[in-house]
Amino acid sequence: MADDDFKVRKTEDEWREQLTPEQYYVCRQKGTERPGSGQYDQFFKAGTYHCVACGEPLFSSTSKFDAGCGWPSFDAPVVVENITENRDTSHGMIRTEVVCSGCGAHLGHLFPDGPTETGMRYCINSVSIDFDAEGVEQ
Repeated sequence: MADDDFKVRKTEDEWREQLTPEQYYVCRQKGTERPGSGQYDQFFKAGTYHCVACGEPLFSSTSKFDAGCGWPSFDAPVVVENITENRDTSHGMIRTEVVCSGCGAHLGHLFPDGPTETGMRYCINSVSIDFDAEGVEQ
């Protein structure tokens, strides 16, 4: 997907103004937070995880599991069309990058080693998502 294919388009200055430095590094520069450092790694409340940059709903708590990898892990997106998969050949590996279809924010990577019936593990950076509890005004 090209940058102009996303519903939400902003300049890099606008993204820097909206996001924290760590969010900008991960979401806009395809960085990664340190394993075990994210607020949602060992967080298991009921609700929905949204893109921190544009608010697109991405994952449900019902698809979250503890992969023991140091990042929040999900076995499926809440709406398949809200996630875009890209081939990532950085760091001498071939991986599948996942980005928000709404704004192109880098979320993390997808691995075919999940323990549930989907066999998938969406390994997501905590700083790229926000959590909304079900039935609770945030």
